[in-house]
Order: sequence, then structure tokens, then C-alpha cells
Amino acid sequence: MNYDVIVVGSGAIAGSLAYELISRRLKVCRVGSLDRSNAASRAAGAMNGCFGEVTSGLIASDYGTLKLKMDRVAKDCWSTWAQRLAASSGDTRPLFTAKGTHVILNTAGMAEVDSVNYDAIERTLREHNEPYQIVDPELIKGMKANNLMRSLKGLYISEEHALNSHILLEMLDSAFFKEGGEIVDNNVKRILTKNGAVTGVETVDDRRLTAGKVIIAAGVQSLDVLSDQSSIVQKIPPLFSGYGVSVLLKLKNADALPTSVIRTPNRAFACGLHCVPRGDGVLYVGATNLVKNQPHKYGSIATVQFLLECAYNQINVDLYESEIIAIQVGNRPVSADGFPLIGECGIDGVWLVTGTYRDGLHQSPLLADYVANEIMGLPNQDIDLKDFTPIRPPLVGFERDMIVLEAAKQTVAMGYENMWNIKPGWESVINEGLLRKYQAQAELIDKTFTPPPELVAFSCREEQITERLRAYYNCWK
Repeated sequence: MNYDVIVVGSGAIAGSLAYELISRRLKVCRVGSLDRSNAASRAAGAMNGCFGEVTSGLIASDYGTLKLKMDRVAKDCWSTWAQRLAASSGDTRPLFTAKGTHVILNTAGMAEVDSVNYDAIERTLREHNEPYQIVDPELIKGMKANNLMRSLKGLYISEEHALNSHILLEMLDSAFFKEGGEIVDNNVKRILTKNGAVTGVETVDDRRLTAGKVIIAAGVQSLDVLSDQSSIVQKIPPLFSGYGVSVLLKLKNADALPTSVIRTPNRAFACGLHCVPRGDGVLYVGATNLVKNQPHKYGSIATVQFLLECAYNQINVDLYESEIIAIQVGNRPVSADGFPLIGECGIDGVWLVTGTYRDGLHQSPLLADYVANEIMGLPNQDIDLKDFTPIRPPLVGFERDMIVLEAAKQTVAMGYENMWNIKPGWESVINEGLLRKYQAQAELIDKTFTPPPELVAFSCREEQITERLRAYYNCWK
């Protein structure tokens, strides 16, 4: 019952960390429920999205540029990582399900968001000499959009693939176990400490496990494990849930299944509409992201209906006749400043690896290697993530006026994707109203610090988000 390291969590990051550490001949126990029914990893489309995730806002700040570097380094890890997992687990099923990524610019969004982000993707591809090609959207396999939402142009990123997240999690479990790791199928209630250093963890059924180091990688619920360490937690950016719904569809005609990822640029506070082939005529469709104070277990009628309408209108009208195999719900960990929490967190031997938002699964091999090196006192030559240390004042990406403007634009973009039809002159009225509302909300939250656009917008709907942001900001006045 005594280990070198205990890893808390059961998603892609926790699984990757545990596997990397056991591969280095440490005695490791991974503790976390294997149910995963509402975990971000299980509901993810698992795109190796790097350049396809670029937005104009991301590349406009130093911290956003560092996140892009994380995605670039992680992208280059996946081929070797997949080979290692297959060798350790003995699982020979194909992990990757999509070859390359098509990014389409269609008429479903608005120019100030979609066109700007599409141009940012293409510009960043050129700046980094990443191979891509311009394509005719009409010729992309699997595309047959409603004429009202036809694609205007497209590009193909040949080195950004996608994988089956369900298979990945099963391979991580098996590889870790076969390398000698131990898995406890239960959640952690709290960490145990003595004289300012960690001694282990206690599970919800009061079982105690001891270790000299504990890594907390439990997604949006990671800070719950530290709830009785209030003097430390109050200085860490709080985590909110990026609640999203995805759907698995069985196509009526399996031959129409795309061979690549098909996606729009990021828009409307979300990762853009995207579909990912899963094989055997099954298509994954995702897009939604609503920031909530707490994780959600079920998908709402409104969210599922919106997603399905986007899919058959923007991707392929024939999807209207497909069958729904599963509705999946995931809760992405969104930090108060929008950036990851990676590093030691105020207690000797306790590490936090979360707050990765939409990038966690893609970045998991990188984070596993990085944190393992840090724990073992080895150098990390490819990247330095010390800016993302968990105990920190809010990281500032933009000035308040820019954040408020972006929040308003993204909200209007939600209307266009919902196919609203407003008469000339009304958009400016709506936009001015949103600007006043979000400016007042930002002032209400804090006079100095401003959270990311989605937190400004969604905190208007949930007072608890506002209260938790205020409490965090007050610690850093």
C-alpha cells in the first residue's frame, strides 16, 4: 500500500502520467473511478488539433503562443506514443481513425469570427512551415452541406489526425496494468499531509494509500481533492466546467463515412463544429461548450438538438437519416484565466496537472513526459511550462475592452449558428446591448482583473461563477 507516486484521476492525462511513470520503473498507483461517464476524455473527439485549433486571440498573447507550442510538441509525440502503448498493452486495434484534418469556412457563422480565425489558421500554418493544401470543399468525402450553409473554401492539414478516445483509455489502462501498475477504481476524497509534506491520499470509502508524491489530474474536479487546504486553493485559479455534448451516429450509407476530420474554425465559445470517423459506419459529431460552475451529467434537449441540426446542415444533409448510437457528455476543466495548471502546488510532493480545457487529451503524452522529468529532477529541453504554475495571480491575455468585445462577438456568433434571421440595423443594437452588459459584468466581477470572454459571458447566467472569481481575485490584490 506504499508507492513512489499516486496519480489521482482516470482520464487521458492521468492515464498517460501513470503509464509514463511506471515505464520509468517507479512504483505507481492510479486512483480514480473507471466509470468515466461524464469525463472530458471519454466524450472527446480526440482530434490531434494543433493548427486547426488556432484562433486570432490565441496567437495574440504570449501565453496563448506557449499553448500553441505545447500543441506542436504534443503533435510530434503521438506516433511513438501509440507504438509504445500498443507494445505495452498488447492491444493491436487501430488507435487512429482519421487521416488529416479538413478545415472549412462556411456561411453558418459570422465573418468577424469565422473568417478571422480561418485566416489565422492559414497564416500560422505558413509561419511554421506546416504542410497543408487548399481544397475544394465540394470534393471532401463526407461533405454534402445544406445550400444555405455551403462551404466557401477549405484547407487540408495532412499531419493532424484523430483517434478513438474509448480505445485510448482502454489501452492506457491495460498498458499501465501490464507494466506493473496498480489501479484503484474509486475517487479520492482528500490528500494526506504531515509537516507540510504529502503522505498519501484517502478515498471516498476511507481507504488510505501512502506515497511520497501525489499528482492530481482529475480534470474539473481536481481542486476538490484539495478542498481542506483552503489557504492554498484560494490562490489557485478556480476550475469551471466546459460542459459539452457529442453524439455517435450510425450512417445509413457506410461508404459515405469521411476519412478525415472535418471541422470549422473555433467559434461561439466552442471548438467549432467537427466530425470524426470512428470506423464501421460510425461518425462522431461534436461542437458544444457551455461554461458551468459545476460538472453536468446529462445532455439537454436544446444542446443535442442544436448539435444535430449543425451536423446535417453544415456537414451532410444525409445525416438526417442516420441513427443515434450514443449521446456523450463531457466536462472540460476551464481555469479562471483560461490557461493550464501545471506544477507543484504549495505542499511538498503534490503536483497539479489540469485546466487544459480542450487540449488535454492531445497534450497528454507531452504532459506525461514533462511532469515525469520534473518529478525525477531531469531537464525538460523542449518546453518550459513554469508560467503555468498553479499558485499564481491571474495570467492576462488581453485588456478588458478587448475581452468584452470578444465576448459580444462570440455571443452574436452563437445566434448566427442557430440560424437566426435578424433585419438590417438590429445587429448593431444587439451588439451594443451585449457590450454594455458584459462591460458591467466585468466591472461587477472585479475592478482590475478580467476573466476570459466565455467566463464574462457565462458568469452572467450563474452567480456562483462570479463569486468564485471574486474570491480568487481578492487573494491577489
